[in-house]
Amino acid sequence: MSVFLYSVLPPLGLYTLISQYLLKNPHHLHRKKKTAFYCTQISHRGGSGEKIENTMEAFTNAIENGSQMLEMDCHLTKDGHVVVSHDENLKRQTGVDKDISSLNLEDLPPYKERLEVTFNAGHGTDRKIALLEDVFRKFPKIPVSIEIKENNPQLMQENVSMPYSFSEQRGILLLLLYYTGLLPFVPVGESVLQFYLPRIINRCVCRACLPCKRSSPGFKKKGQALTTMRKKLFKHLADRGIQVHLFVCNKNEDIKAAFDLGATGVMTDYPTLLSTYQINFPFVRKRDQEHVKIEKPPATFP
Repeated sequence: MSVFLYSVLPPLGLYTLISQYLLKNPHHLHRKKKTAFYCTQISHRGGSGEKIENTMEAFTNAIENGSQMLEMDCHLTKDGHVVVSHDENLKRQTGVDKDISSLNLEDLPPYKERLEVTFNAGHGTDRKIALLEDVFRKFPKIPVSIEIKENNPQLMQENVSMPYSFSEQRGILLLLLYYTGLLPFVPVGESVLQFYLPRIINRCVCRACLPCKRSSPGFKKKGQALTTMRKKLFKHLADRGIQVHLFVCNKNEDIKAAFDLGATGVMTDYPTLLSTYQINFPFVRKRDQEHVKIEKPPATFP
């Protein structure tokens, strides 16, 4: 026991102190990332609570109402076009039980007039599945967060100049590095961490669960929140120039909770709600503007 006390505890204590110091002061080991964009207002699926998700009408509405980034998902058609769609199978979105990869662009069916989604429902006049290149053409200066929903080499060709976010596996590794104290010593290539706010996901789960299982989601909610929602982690990432976006925040209390946790940006289905919140709470906007001063000005996207 005495050998353990003298040989293990001192170096372990020193390691812990150094790790905690570097967690708060990462600039000693890492140069802060200079990203081409900085966003506090992000529209989930283009703002799917106000318009039909992932349509040009939704994207236009989001930008007109203050969104600084568009979040979307992409798939490849049979004839090689990259289209914006959350699902590969079109049954939920169009009523047609076919995969996008089995259809040519001209054969894609229109969206339903009112489209139910996990969090909320949007409706609008635009029911056409959008081409990714059309989004780029219409919004050349707006950052776009693209989630590739399939393991398709043609869609996932590496572009070393393009900022990228944490995958699920890399996110788990990030948490392991944080809790073992190794994160301050490890280089990180990602520029954005996008993660759901556990209180929102578990709120949906609780509504769907059976009475006999109501205790389980509550425990899950607390466990996820305690494990993932760490202010020190988010601050460390922000200090290294890595943005933290929390989603999907569709209520004022959820938006506030996300910013209070240290999120640099919030993703919502309601771009108007988020824009109004930031107008009403200028301290959030002021903090973000102070951060922007030390970043590169937004660059034009392809």
